[in-house]
Order: sequence, then structure tokens, then C-alpha cells
Amino acid sequence: MASNGPVKPFLIQKDDNGNFRLTVRTTRYNSIGYPIVSSKLQDEVFETQSAAKSFARKNFNAEAGEYATK
Repeated sequence: MASNGPVKPFLIQKDDNGNFRLTVRTTRYNSIGYPIVSSKLQDEVFETQSAAKSFARKNFNAEAGEYATK
């Protein structure tokens, strides 16, 4: 994946049913500094993007600026 900077750790996307889903992404670096990103789609389904952000703040200590939608 081409990147213009670090991957934001919280991805919020709308699913086919119109609900919002939260994916938590972690980045680690190999021995030569290449980023390796792991993603985990959370089981929870949210009616609004705001609800997904609230869940991320409460459960993962997310902060403003750490969310992506693409």
C-alpha cells in the first residue's frame, strides 16, 4: 500500500448495510525499518461514525486525529 505517512490506527468505514465498523490497525517495523501494518476488524457494529469514535476512545484510548475513513 502506498502511503504518504504513518497509518492512522483507527479506520472507520460504512458497511453494505449502512452501519459503521471499526478496524484497529497496529504498525510495527522490521529490522530495516519497513512498516508492517496489522488490522483487526472489531465485532461491534455502530449506527453512527460518532458512536464508533466513542467506542475507540473508551476501549483503545483513541485521540483526535487518529481516525481514518479510507
